[in-house]
Amino acid sequence: MFFRTLLVPLLSIFVFAPCVAQTATPNLPVPARPIIGAKSYLLIDANSGATLAELEADKQLAPASLTKLMTAYAVFKAVKASQIGMDDEVTISEKAWRMSGSRMFIEVGTRVSVRELLMGVIVQSGNDASVALAEYVAGTESVFAELMNQYAAALGMHTSHFMNATGLPDPNHYSTARDIATLARAIVNEFPEYYRWYSVKDYKYNNITQSNRNSLLWRDPSVDGMKTGHTEEAGYCLVSSAQRDKMRLISVVLGTASAKARIDGSQALLNYGFRFYETRLLYSAGAEITNTKVWQGEHEFSPLGISEDMYLTFPRGSYDKLEPVLNMPATIKAPVAAGQPIGELKIDLNGEALIATPLRSLDNNPEGSMWQQARDAFWLMFE
Repeated sequence: MFFRTLLVPLLSIFVFAPCVAQTATPNLPVPARPIIGAKSYLLIDANSGATLAELEADKQLAPASLTKLMTAYAVFKAVKASQIGMDDEVTISEKAWRMSGSRMFIEVGTRVSVRELLMGVIVQSGNDASVALAEYVAGTESVFAELMNQYAAALGMHTSHFMNATGLPDPNHYSTARDIATLARAIVNEFPEYYRWYSVKDYKYNNITQSNRNSLLWRDPSVDGMKTGHTEEAGYCLVSSAQRDKMRLISVVLGTASAKARIDGSQALLNYGFRFYETRLLYSAGAEITNTKVWQGEHEFSPLGISEDMYLTFPRGSYDKLEPVLNMPATIKAPVAAGQPIGELKIDLNGEALIATPLRSLDNNPEGSMWQQARDAFWLMFE
C-alpha cells in the first residue's frame, strides 16, 4: 500500500508541549561505557527499557541471592491473585529453619506472617524466609521453582533457569544480567506498593536487627533498591535502582571480586546513565496524537493515538533534535475499529529512528449512510 510521510515539528505534536519557551540544553557528548571489574553488567532505563551500557549481558552466571527477586515476584503475584494474603501466618518447617547462609532466624514450628517473611527476604536476604514462603505458596520448594521458571518465561527471561528459592549453588541454576534487569523492572513497574520495601535499611525480627546489605542505600540518596548476592561461585553481585528527576535507572552487576567493587561499579554505572542520558514521556496511551480522513465512514475523521505510554531515552541535550514522523496510508476506508492499527509513529534523531510504534484508531468509525458512501466513492475516483 502506498504510504505518505508527514514530518511534524516536535513541540507542536507532543501532548505535553510546554506553553512557554525553554532554553535548549547543550548537547553533551556520550563517552564510552564505564570499565568496572565485573564478569557482566547491564544498565537500563526502567521506563523505556533502553540499554545504556552493557558488558556480556547475556552471559549465563550464577545469580546467588539475586534469585530472591524472583522469589519475591512470585509471592507478589500470589498476593495479587488473592491466592494468599500478606497477613496469612506461615508455619515454619524444619527445612526452612535449618537453611544455611544468610538467615532471618525464624524458629521451627512458629507462625510468621507473609509480610514479615517478605521483609526477611528483601532486607535480610534470609534463606530460611525464602524457603518458608516457597513452601507456603507452592507446597514444596521444588514446585515453587517450577513456578519461578514459568514467571521467568512469561517475562521473556529465556536465558534463566531456577532450581531453588534462595540462589544457593546448583549447576542448573543460572541467569543473566539482561534477564535480571527484566525482572527488576517488572517488580518496579508492576508492584510499586511492594517495591518500596527494597529501600528499608534495617529490619528487626526475633530481637535481632539486621541491616540491608545494599550499602548504596546509605551512600546515594537517589538509590531506593534493590538486592545483593554473594556465593563463591557467583562472586559479589548487586542490582541497584535509583531515581533522579523522574528518571529511573536499573543496574545489574554480576561477579565482582569484593563487596566494595560491586558498590563502586554500580555507582559508576548509575552516575554514567544519569549524566549522559535523559528519559521523557513523549506521548500518553489513549491520548489523541493526530487524526486522519476516513472515506465512506460515519465520521469524516478518526482520532489516532498509541496503546502504551511512549517513553524515550536519548543522549542528554538532544530533545530539541527529536523529530516525529507519521507514516500513514494514502487512503483509509470505513469501517475502522477502535484499536485498529492505521499507521506508524516514529521518532528520529539525526535521521536515525530511535523508536517506532503503531498508530491506532481511538474510536470506532463504522460505515456511513448510503449517501455518505456514494458521495465518497465519487470523490475517491479523483483521489
